Amino acid sequence: MHGVTKKIAVNGTTLAYDEAGSGTPVLLLHAGIADRRMWRAVSDALTDRHRMIALDLRSYGDSALPPESFAHHDDVVGVLDALDIAQAALVGCSFGGAVAIDTALAYPQRVSALALFGTAVSGHEWSEDTEQLWDRLVGEVDQEDLAASAAGEVRFWVVGPHRRPEDLDPAFIAFAEELDRRALAAEQALSAVDVVDLDPPAIGRLDELQVPVLVTAGAVDIPDIIRLADRIAAEAPRAVRLPDIPDAAHLVPLERPAPVAEALRAFLP
Repeated sequence: MHGVTKKIAVNGTTLAYDEAGSGTPVLLLHAGIADRRMWRAVSDALTDRHRMIALDLRSYGDSALPPESFAHHDDVVGVLDALDIAQAALVGCSFGGAVAIDTALAYPQRVSALALFGTAVSGHEWSEDTEQLWDRLVGEVDQEDLAASAAGEVRFWVVGPHRRPEDLDPAFIAFAEELDRRALAAEQALSAVDVVDLDPPAIGRLDELQVPVLVTAGAVDIPDIIRLADRIAAEAPRAVRLPDIPDAAHLVPLERPAPVAEALRAFLP
């Protein structure tokens, strides 16, 4: 998946993606603090059985951002249309998981399965505990300083509340911060565009998910994310809740690609 970046015209924009392998199609959707590069090791492990497509959502990574309004879940289906894919399994982490869930609700006939790692859910409101945890771990950050903001987000999400930065490989931290700096720039650009949300949002509609759903989280992610995984497993009719992945925080597919790939190999159709 490390070859030449591919570009595709979708819904009036140009989206970037990597593609490798053959077999049943799988679309990988990145976290809001990253881009498609977070999936490389996981994707490489599954190309013997699946057509693996890692997408940069609009504005992120190498994807463009025209000024027109749009919905991420419409873009996902636009990619499937452009690649002549009738139905795909969607695999998402964090914000990418939320986009995957929204797509399955908006276009149920286009999604064969959902695999969610440390997922967010549209319409979910973060707990006061999460806000207090941010204040304790990160504190005040100048939002205009992308490097400082990225360092703060990596401390909160990628290191997590139960570890120290010095516990992790410095190269991993450096790459996570580079991913996050680009993602923060994407978010700043998106703030000037009308991004259309799923209405009503997914948090009250998890029981409408009719496809098989795999859900798990990093064992040292923030408590809200682990509680969300529990809620999805309780409410989605065909959900399977895997045990949390040890020694991993929010970017589970980047930090622990081997158990993520193993779980997907067992789950994906």
